[in-house]
Amino acid sequence: MDQLALLFMLLLGAVVTVPVGERFGLPAPVLMTLLGIVLALLEFVPDVDIPPELILPSLLPPLLYAAARRTSWRQFAANKRPIFFLAVALVFVTTFAVAAAAQAIVPGLPLAAAVALGALVAPPDPVAATAVAGQLSLPRRMVSILEGEGLFNDVTAIVIYHVAIAAAVSGTFSPWGAGLDLVLSAVVAVAVGLALGWAAGKLMDLLGDATLQVGMTLLVPYASYVLAEELHGSGVLAVLTTALFLAEYATDADAVLARLSKATFWEVVETLVTGVAFGLIGLELHNAIRTASGRWGEMLGWAGTIVAVVVVVRLAWLIPASWLTKRLHETRDYDEEFPVSWRETVVMWWAGMRGVASVALALAIPLTMDDGSPFPDRDEIVFIAFGVIMATLLLQGLTLPWLVKKLGVRADISIEKAFEKELAIRATKAAKRRLREIEQVEDLPEEVSEQLLRRAFDIGVRISPDMADEERREAYAQRARRMKRMLRIQGEMMSAARHEVLSARREPGADPEIVDRVLRHLDVRSLR
Repeated sequence: MDQLALLFMLLLGAVVTVPVGERFGLPAPVLMTLLGIVLALLEFVPDVDIPPELILPSLLPPLLYAAARRTSWRQFAANKRPIFFLAVALVFVTTFAVAAAAQAIVPGLPLAAAVALGALVAPPDPVAATAVAGQLSLPRRMVSILEGEGLFNDVTAIVIYHVAIAAAVSGTFSPWGAGLDLVLSAVVAVAVGLALGWAAGKLMDLLGDATLQVGMTLLVPYASYVLAEELHGSGVLAVLTTALFLAEYATDADAVLARLSKATFWEVVETLVTGVAFGLIGLELHNAIRTASGRWGEMLGWAGTIVAVVVVVRLAWLIPASWLTKRLHETRDYDEEFPVSWRETVVMWWAGMRGVASVALALAIPLTMDDGSPFPDRDEIVFIAFGVIMATLLLQGLTLPWLVKKLGVRADISIEKAFEKELAIRATKAAKRRLREIEQVEDLPEEVSEQLLRRAFDIGVRISPDMADEERREAYAQRARRMKRMLRIQGEMMSAARHEVLSARREPGADPEIVDRVLRHLDVRSLR
């Protein structure tokens, strides 16, 4: 099996593990990691041969962009304090706690290399956390904090990692210089992210075609990452800024086809890239076994110690941070989301799984120093990082569903239903308001106005049936049954039309381009 065949195996696994995970209630990333481990144990499967410098720019931009599309800048701004405690402060604390422990147990490990190890195991993985949270129906406030932590902690950890690697490779380190680099890196990244987000939004408006717009969204995160890195900024922060800008300001409410196409496309991309990334985590077992050969006890002891530090530090930090955030909320009336009970705090603690970012950073450690000598203890660092990733991802990922069920942490359906009803009412009022505006300038027959008014009301009822009273709900249910029957028949009619057009593709002299154009028209009509 060569590298290309291995890649296709991981892509196939990424697709297959999604329904398998849903069937057994397990996160797909965890299953992909297990698949990677199985492949690593097979003799005919080769080692992964990816240049370290290509790991981060290949995997992180699409994953971060896909994750950021599901949230908004206002959500981050509203929860800046909990996210700061987790994504910035906790990453620093974990990094230096791990660095201190690593220096104490690994003989001769340089400080800069120890800090690099701390930085790469500090950030919980946003993909794993959100994948698990989505399946477990956690409260929305917890999902928001996990998403915010997962996205911003990568930024913090990667900046610290780069500073530590630069210090280790060059042999020099200046605290003031490192602090200035951190600030400049953030400023450059935000500037690049905003500029590219604005330019991409304008360009997509000019392109118009949904297919071209979707293609642009694939190029944008890579362009943002690479440009920021070339200008010595944080590529991760640039991608995050670009994604949030496009989600906030570059959305056309009437671009229905483009929006649906982008959503489907990015679900596919996220599934495949996530699968490959977590499969690579499992495949690293090859190198871990080779590294630990002859000294398993010592290496496992080191990895176990760092795992304990990572897990204990997160819990020790979460308890006072949650209490402080809650106190600030009560005394100053901050409108923030935070764990409201010890049960939610425990779930937040156990959801701190390491994953894609950690393995990418571990594999991206350079092989040599500036003077040509090997990077100090690189194999040991990669083994310890692999141990932390596997222990947190498999142990916590496989037991988190059980823990959530045991503690009874669930989303408050009544709050979600209330917000859904509010949006339905607003949508209905907007439709009615627009109808009144049209009636003032156009002479509509009375029966047409009444029919349009009913349809305006139906817009909201379809979203939230609770907004209608009992009598109206029954009337709507009857209309819905009639509409469902009509749509079923209409769907069969459209299906017959599509089959007829498709059969024309096989006829002699048929122009496939014209057939596809007509078929696209029928597909769009069916979608509407």
